[in-house]
Amino acid sequence: MRRIGVPTTVLLVACLLGACTGHIGGGTEAGGEAKDALCAVLEPGESPLRRMTRAEYDATVRDLLGDDTRPGQALVVEEEALGFDNQATSLTVTQLLAEQLMKAAEEVAERATEDLPGLLGCDPITTDDEACFEAFLPSFGRRAFRRPLTDAERSRFEDLYAWGKAEFDVRTGVELVLETMLQSPAFLYRVELGGAAPVERDVVPLGGYELASRLSYLFWGSMPDDALLDAAEHGQLGTPAELEAQARRLLADARAREAVARFHVLWLGLSHIEELSKDAAVYPEYDDALRPLWKEEATRFLDHVVFDGTGTVAEMMTASYSFMNADLAAFYGVSDGPAGSAFEQVTLPANERAGLLTLPAVLATYAKQNQSSPVHRGKFVRERLLCQTLQPPPNNIKIEAPEVDPNATTREQFAEHSENPACAGCHLQMDPIGFGLEAYDALGRYRETDHGLPVDASGEITGTVDIDGPFDGAPELAERLGRSAEVRQCVATQWFRFGYGRVEKEADACSMKTVQEAFAASGYDVRELLVALTQTPAFRYRHAIVPEPSRDPDQAPKPSPRDE
Repeated sequence: MRRIGVPTTVLLVACLLGACTGHIGGGTEAGGEAKDALCAVLEPGESPLRRMTRAEYDATVRDLLGDDTRPGQALVVEEEALGFDNQATSLTVTQLLAEQLMKAAEEVAERATEDLPGLLGCDPITTDDEACFEAFLPSFGRRAFRRPLTDAERSRFEDLYAWGKAEFDVRTGVELVLETMLQSPAFLYRVELGGAAPVERDVVPLGGYELASRLSYLFWGSMPDDALLDAAEHGQLGTPAELEAQARRLLADARAREAVARFHVLWLGLSHIEELSKDAAVYPEYDDALRPLWKEEATRFLDHVVFDGTGTVAEMMTASYSFMNADLAAFYGVSDGPAGSAFEQVTLPANERAGLLTLPAVLATYAKQNQSSPVHRGKFVRERLLCQTLQPPPNNIKIEAPEVDPNATTREQFAEHSENPACAGCHLQMDPIGFGLEAYDALGRYRETDHGLPVDASGEITGTVDIDGPFDGAPELAERLGRSAEVRQCVATQWFRFGYGRVEKEADACSMKTVQEAFAASGYDVRELLVALTQTPAFRYRHAIVPEPSRDPDQAPKPSPRDE
């Protein structure tokens, strides 16, 4: 088994456990100096060009034009990397996607221009239409491009409007301008050139408008609001304190809940829950209508922990409550639960349910159609909660789940993995963890018997920094995960990947240290973790990038070799 990430990852966890040495630093004065050495050189790491995801496109169009038809859902589905769909390296543009973006722009522009006075803020029919359009263009352009239009851009859009009006009518002129803007790289990409003067070597600070976009897409998954754009215009995003103040303002907005929910769905691998199917012969109680209920429960639970609860990793992993409506209560077998369709908080038996690990959405996702899956559930804990990865199986190994045997428990059927030398190397990392979740069937229902035989939910976890050893059942495993420094490190790492749209690398050691220290100081409060993501060199700076001399201002800049 090997870890994902940078060489400093395990050392950072060890530091949090009080075992820092050498490179990371320790409790002595000399150790402190070594620790500071991580940040002695300003290093922002990579700054890849980032295109909007489908979810970001929908949110941006909604906030820009009030269009809540979710046109982005008709676009090509993004490729996921490390579980996330917003990784810059995967957000390429194919010919098909380019055609879909054109169609989406046309349809959005057509809907937006149905009410011209409402869009423009003045009536181009009853007033001077050119004056009306000229008053609208700079304001709308600043919001669409998340920065002021250049003189060249403004002139081009004015000419395009004049041509559309002359050839057709006022509405067509405006519509053409919107279509063009919505297909521009300045709209579809987060173009970041940074400041002109390096502050150290080739490292330049990001401009105010670039930081405004980084803030809004981190916390809202959408464009900056006017207050954030105004702060950028007046140079009020240049210091860590100014960024922190804006981060806390954005975090208090309802849109932050949407972005955090999006992270949770991707982190836990629930983005494909709608595609789940279960064998009706084995689980006649199963209904496809359960899938959205499971997902809703998971997002409500995690939303409550982060925004209304303690916000801590410990509560996320160990809470013995959840949220459900009448239908979900019936699925759980809760007799005194909610009576209607509205979701309500419900306390669950602490010996049966503990945090996100025992949510039916998670348990059903990491199970087979006709049986539970110790392999997939153990792999989930390794990769999603501990940020570890397992070597893929040899190419010559045929992977097949054992057939359901009505005379044996799932644990007994999967025991061969640990006994077969060709399989044991990998499966000993997964199966002993998954066996500890055998008290839940493939639907995520609690059970004490499997095929009429007593369930053995004892398990063991190895290869971790601080929680190795045997355990009995999911609640005990959840308690260990909730106090594990490695899990806390993983939560921060997963947010780094999602928030920055890229995987962490060795050059990010200082940024990772900054985030981890703030996270630890807060008692591992996820809200403070999000604020800390705005305080790093990776967030505030980039390596200098020089646009091509003849570059069209409406084209994306050419990245430096380190960003490719």
